[in-house]
Amino acid sequence: MVLRQASITALEAFYAQGNLDHLIDQVDTLRLPGISSYISLPKIIVCGNQSSGKSSVLEAICGVSIPVRSNLCTQFPTEFVLRKAAKSGVTMSIVPHRSRSAIEKEALSGFHEELEELEDFESVKIMTHLIEKAKVAMGIYTHGKAFSNDLLRVEVSGPDRPHLTMADLPGLIHSETKPQSVDDVQLIQDVVESYMKEPRSIILAVVSAKDDLSNQIVLQLAREIDPLGTRTVGVISKPDTLVRGSESEAQFVSLARNQEINFNLGWHVLKNMELKKGASRLDIRNEEFEFLSKGAWADLPQSQVGIYPLRTHLIRLLLEQIIAELPSLMEEVKTKMDDCQRQLDVFGQPRAIPNEQRSHLVHISHAFQGIVRAVQTLNEKFAKNISERGHYRHISGSQNDTKSSGSEAQIVVTRQEYIRHIKLRLPLIRGRELPGTFNPMIVNDLFQEQSQLWLRLAENHIVDVWKATNTFVSAVLCAVSDRATSNALLQEVVTPALDNHLQAMKQKLTEIHEQHQNGHPITYDHQFTETLLKDRRDRLKAVFSKGLEDFIVEKNNYRRSYTNPRGVGTVLDKILESTEVDLANVTATEALDYTMVYYQVALKRFIDRVAIDVVETTLIQRLTNVLSSVVIDHMSDALVARIAGESRENRDLRNQLLKELETLRDGFDTCQRFVDSSKQAVCKPRGWPIPYGNWLTDVNGSHTEPGPPKPKMSIHSFK
Repeated sequence: MVLRQASITALEAFYAQGNLDHLIDQVDTLRLPGISSYISLPKIIVCGNQSSGKSSVLEAICGVSIPVRSNLCTQFPTEFVLRKAAKSGVTMSIVPHRSRSAIEKEALSGFHEELEELEDFESVKIMTHLIEKAKVAMGIYTHGKAFSNDLLRVEVSGPDRPHLTMADLPGLIHSETKPQSVDDVQLIQDVVESYMKEPRSIILAVVSAKDDLSNQIVLQLAREIDPLGTRTVGVISKPDTLVRGSESEAQFVSLARNQEINFNLGWHVLKNMELKKGASRLDIRNEEFEFLSKGAWADLPQSQVGIYPLRTHLIRLLLEQIIAELPSLMEEVKTKMDDCQRQLDVFGQPRAIPNEQRSHLVHISHAFQGIVRAVQTLNEKFAKNISERGHYRHISGSQNDTKSSGSEAQIVVTRQEYIRHIKLRLPLIRGRELPGTFNPMIVNDLFQEQSQLWLRLAENHIVDVWKATNTFVSAVLCAVSDRATSNALLQEVVTPALDNHLQAMKQKLTEIHEQHQNGHPITYDHQFTETLLKDRRDRLKAVFSKGLEDFIVEKNNYRRSYTNPRGVGTVLDKILESTEVDLANVTATEALDYTMVYYQVALKRFIDRVAIDVVETTLIQRLTNVLSSVVIDHMSDALVARIAGESRENRDLRNQLLKELETLRDGFDTCQRFVDSSKQAVCKPRGWPIPYGNWLTDVNGSHTEPGPPKPKMSIHSFK
């Protein structure tokens, strides 16, 4: 990408404008707790086997006195954030791991220690004491834990400090020991791998010359996680433990030349030195230079030996990593900004007094008014269900039959069986009707029997609608208000109102059902007579067709036409032979036709009334009154406070979100200014100084701090 290709030019241009420090400060600010957990930020992670000399390497790079004892290894991730500032000082805090409970997070976040910069030897004692306090806070001693995945954050500021962020991780262990269980071994590996897998991290793999390469777990992990070696720097520590001229020394020299394991970012060699009382850092570095300028190590390029080239190399790598990752980093920051804003929108404005609380409820009620059509699909499902399963006797083999058997509550019969059933019922309600006719009340009896399943299906439907509405209302409240407010609204206002609506729907349904069951069938729907006449015509047509067909086949089995005007009477006689002669059968058939047609007309009317009078009118249309502005106005101040009052937890969370949002916006704006500047960057002469205090070299190798002389080097030496 263009930004990566032009990073050197952009970096120089941005530094020339005096903005580089501000850019790095803003990226460091994004490491605040609550932000760094979601955004992977560029940093250097120091990893290696236990007792590989990681902490000594870290101390040499950062210039910070770190307690190093043979019996004290890193037992938790430690992040060192070095910042350039007018005043020197050290601040220590704990960033709880995301797996901690809310109570544990609050307790750990309260850990805060500060100290002024002291003499190197004295500061070691104080740092040791503070680290021990941090261990106790993490429960490493009190809970029998050997390691913790909480993060100890150490911010070191001073006028001569570089802008550098490094993480020291627990040393990798091959197998469990007495103080370190199997779970501890796995926990350490999981923590180290999680840091190494962060795509914006630069891996500083520390390899001890005191141990065989095959035993260095960090090399295996580095090749698995970063197979191309594009973001891994190798460091060989403790070279003074090797026998001069030995095969082991030759192997590690070959490793330093990138001949054994290739890392694109190269290898460096450091001699671990313990800080002794009365000794200065300059004395230590002189001793290191003296050792590495002799023997096999003297043949290595000066850019690969000693702390000065490594420190400068890492600073530049981190800066270029920050610049190269800016586009994707800005996308993540923007996403986090949007998430913060969404959470703040849910919390709404601060509401400490009744007027603010009432206004908050009115705001929620506006969003509530949009809930009016959530159950349309359920109504359609009910119409289909009652049409298929609402009739008690299902006539199989009919023209509209779509199933071989009915529901458990239905009886499946043929048309002839149904007619025989009606013939048995007709004598029971005989009145003064003439033979061949039927009492109209038989239609009422048959309809009541056929529609006896309606009430149960309709009751199930309105309960389903009520549950769906309840769920939908709860989801809307949770979306437009915080959890405490939505829970209070549901408990105090919404749930009681919806319970009342359910009872009203049941009462309305009973009323409608009774109107269909009591009295005698009534309809003025013209479809009733039209359908009845159509069914009669269809049945007569079938009779005539069958009689005519039988006559033609009887006269001529091979010829499908017949012409003989004088034989019309014979044809009619044949047709009449196919007609029903049993008056009871005729009467029962007529009663069944009337019942089936009226059933369909009544069913449509029942479905509409359930959907309109029960669901729509009794529930949906009244939802807007559950939390209307009128309801809110009539609430007492005590009830409003109980519902919309803000808890201390919510106030604290809002303030935290506001702080995060401000930090994210400042960081995003600074990154955006850098991107804009990079587009206008003009190439400048090579050899610009890195502005990290007078104790580091510039990229040409010039030292302001007294120390071993270094050859002239260009920026290309460290790429």
